[in-house]
Amino acid sequence: MKKRSKFGTLFKMLGLVKPLTGFMCLAVLCGTLAYLAVQFIPILGGFAILNGSGYETGLSLTMIGVLLIVFALARAVLRYTEQKTNHYIAFTLLAIIRDKVFQALRRLCPAKLEGRDKGDLINLITSDVELLEVFYAHTISPICIAFLVELVMVIFIGSYHWSLGLLALCAFVSVGVILPLIISKRSGNTGDEIRAQSGELAAYVLENIRGLDETVQYGNGMQRMDGMNRKTQQLTENQGKLNKLTGFNLALANTFILVFDIAMLLLSAHLYTTGKVEFDGFLIPLIALMSSYGPVSALAGLGTTLQSTVASGGRVLDIIEEAPETEEITGKQEISFSGADCENVTFSYGGDTVLRDFSMKFPENKIVGVIGKSGSGKSTLLKLLMRFWKTTSGQVRISGTNVENINTSNLRDMESYMTQETQLFKDTIANNIRIGKLNASDEEVITACKKASIHDFIMTLPQGYDTQVGELGETLSGGERQRIGLARAFLHDAPFMLLDEPTSNLDSLNEAVILKSLRDERLDKTVVLVSHRASTVKIADKIYNIESERAS
Repeated sequence: MKKRSKFGTLFKMLGLVKPLTGFMCLAVLCGTLAYLAVQFIPILGGFAILNGSGYETGLSLTMIGVLLIVFALARAVLRYTEQKTNHYIAFTLLAIIRDKVFQALRRLCPAKLEGRDKGDLINLITSDVELLEVFYAHTISPICIAFLVELVMVIFIGSYHWSLGLLALCAFVSVGVILPLIISKRSGNTGDEIRAQSGELAAYVLENIRGLDETVQYGNGMQRMDGMNRKTQQLTENQGKLNKLTGFNLALANTFILVFDIAMLLLSAHLYTTGKVEFDGFLIPLIALMSSYGPVSALAGLGTTLQSTVASGGRVLDIIEEAPETEEITGKQEISFSGADCENVTFSYGGDTVLRDFSMKFPENKIVGVIGKSGSGKSTLLKLLMRFWKTTSGQVRISGTNVENINTSNLRDMESYMTQETQLFKDTIANNIRIGKLNASDEEVITACKKASIHDFIMTLPQGYDTQVGELGETLSGGERQRIGLARAFLHDAPFMLLDEPTSNLDSLNEAVILKSLRDERLDKTVVLVSHRASTVKIADKIYNIESERAS
């Protein structure tokens, strides 16, 4: 994917606000009025001083007192409304973004997610998305508010003398624009590095948790701890750099403010002593400038705080915009299964050719065995039949129709696919099996489990089918997880069953029960049985050796 600039990322993120433009305008309006109310409170104090000194300001002390109360109350109401609206926008957009991310993951799965660090993905859909709240709640409207508020203040201060307004403009631009750009440039790609390292650390921690048994068994705890410490140290060092920049940014902003306050004092004093302004032209602009830095001070910190936010936004947008390996197909005529075949199929992955000019037929109501050593392309063949991947050349057809011209939902309904590694969810055994058919009755689940030779084992458990399997099925053995995966495939009841090493973790007795079930299934199903063991595929009507590309 083409690398996106930081400004490009910001504009893309800004585009997501479009559905909530009305709320954003309300937040900006309330925030602008709230800041103006705050800033005019000390200015009214200045007018009170002028009144007490005998200057005619057009405002009585009573009127000034009433305005002070009104501005103070208005500020509270307006600030509350602004904050509530901003956070409504932020959390609504986070919900929209999460929905977009999960839709993108569904489109990319499984081809584009194979090999991706799961910990990094978890970090992206949790931490990275959460960081975007800073942008939507504390960046967009503050920038708009700062522009409007300081524009009003420049005009107000400039009404006493144009040079005073120009100096105020220079002060606001220096603190709110030039300073954040300088700090952002100095920080470079530190934010990107922090987010990337955070994802790597999350992936490493998840890997260590999953491999805890092996780590303890072989005494590798210190090595794994050293690895975690190294990654933590790298992340800490980069975060330290960003924190130092934040401190430097704050010190520089305060220095800018002090310098411009002194400059305003000197300029207004000069104008007063030369008779170009009255005493009010000396006092009020000085008070107005000193009370007007709030909005631009909030922007001064954006040079560092936005680093991680932009990096997170870029990672999230990369996932949302990444093109899937295969697109969802809709609008085609529905077909029914009547056999499948591969014709002169070649498939390459990462520059390596996995299958070359390969042809194979899967007749209706037959069992087809596929054997070959590890890495010969057996699993890849099943993924091409599922249209998880696209062929480099050649065709994969179902019922004589190229899978590229079959509705995705139609294709999934015709195929039951069992992978080598069965993924179990933290739920009951029954619900894990019902993934194959969500509306299946208890009787259908039990029938599928009997075919998979798992029913008797389930009934020995204290809670039977309502037994929790634990995270990733940790309470079950490899063979038990495998049979649950096979039960899903039976429950799905598709006419075309694709089974990848379905008995690799089973003893000979359970394998015999399952193979008998598969023989019975061929009465109304076509079964592709992939295995590295020739004994497993003996029940097949036809056997293909994927290495020599011949059938027997």
